Amino acid sequence: MSRFAWTDRSVREALGLRAERADDGVAYSGVSTDSRSIAEGDLYVALTGEHFDGHDFVVDALAGGAIGAVVSRSVTVEAPEHLYSVEDTLVALGALAAYRRRALDVPVVAITGSSGKTGTKDLARVAIDGARRVHATSGNFNNRIGMPLTLLATPSEAEVVILELGSNEPGEIATLAAIAQPDIGVVTTVGESHLEKLGSLDGVLTEKLDLLRAVAGRGTCLVGDDPAALVEGARAICPSLRVAGWGERADPALRPEHVESHVLGGHRFHWHGESVTLALPGRHSVANAMIALAIAELLGVDAKDAVRGISSAEPGALRGEVRRIGGLTVVVDCYNANPQSVRAALDLLQGQSTASRTVAVLGTMLELGEAGARLHEEMLRLALSLDIDLIVATGAFAATTAATTAADRVLRADDWQSAYPALRERLEGDEVVLLKASRGVALEGILPALEQDFGADTPTAPAEA
Repeated sequence: MSRFAWTDRSVREALGLRAERADDGVAYSGVSTDSRSIAEGDLYVALTGEHFDGHDFVVDALAGGAIGAVVSRSVTVEAPEHLYSVEDTLVALGALAAYRRRALDVPVVAITGSSGKTGTKDLARVAIDGARRVHATSGNFNNRIGMPLTLLATPSEAEVVILELGSNEPGEIATLAAIAQPDIGVVTTVGESHLEKLGSLDGVLTEKLDLLRAVAGRGTCLVGDDPAALVEGARAICPSLRVAGWGERADPALRPEHVESHVLGGHRFHWHGESVTLALPGRHSVANAMIALAIAELLGVDAKDAVRGISSAEPGALRGEVRRIGGLTVVVDCYNANPQSVRAALDLLQGQSTASRTVAVLGTMLELGEAGARLHEEMLRLALSLDIDLIVATGAFAATTAATTAADRVLRADDWQSAYPALRERLEGDEVVLLKASRGVALEGILPALEQDFGADTPTAPAEA
């Protein structure tokens, strides 16, 4: 296990600047892009965006303890010798992360997918953590800023690094994979997500498979078993592909056995002779768990240790967590929404239809581009085809033809706030309620209203704007 430290020389090498000018007396404690949370001795990277410019805060960062800054335009500071001038600070952040990656001598796992990547990453972390020290992406810190920062924060004592890779435009996965240089590349699934820039399901598939193209020939490729196009496309890239999941496309050794599903109560199954208790709702959670167990196996973790870790997992906030609000059972699944994840959520709710009255509160699936109207129509028609007692169609769902022709089962409104009075009148207080929408909709804002009317042991704070 080798220690790593940033110096003026290593920063210059990473950024392609003249190392012969290095000040060997300068050492950095870390790398930061946020002037508000600078630690003493940090290197500050002045990122720019549509609504911000980090160059405006270089002086603040230096006053807060930073001793150097990466910039792409002129700034006036008292000690300009520790300013690193580059063409693009976002590219520079990636270059610093790539340099840190090259210094690592531990396995790196990279996970992407239209759905399930955060859940699978979290399950893989707990499956491995009992046997090896894991450094993993926090939350869904998975874009061209978040993933490099995760790599840059890798502690020297880490024995495994797990990175989540996200994308909403062509080429992003290839860029992130070039930085991460993973030893194991994982694609959980592909579906119609981020179509605004990726264009079509084929575009999504091509983008996600870029991770496997970066791994093929030198590492291990692992995918979920659904859909078939993912497995077929991945096998064309990686002949020795590993496939994990429920169905026949999965490798026999990477399928669950003797599965008992209790819908909202989770699942029990066997793997390699070990009994797994998975406290996460939905069939998709079992698929995620099998991918996570496969990752652990590839890293040499004993099955007993991996199963013990998986069995300790709990749902993440807003990611299918089940809350009791008075007599209501509320499934809070509004961190992400695309047609694939909406189908999974509706399938979960359908499983409760024989035991309780069911209500689906649906909010807009964002970033679907020109396909948005069609996909919202398809998903609402799917919901109407299931045994769901009441559907609250908000946002783009409210504009669908299906919503206007099924008035007996559908409440239509621009947003949850407008829909809530009518919903409140229809609720009897013992239903199972699904909340499903994209993160930008902030559908979890309905929780305090439900708690006020139906009671809750632990009140939920209103969502931040």
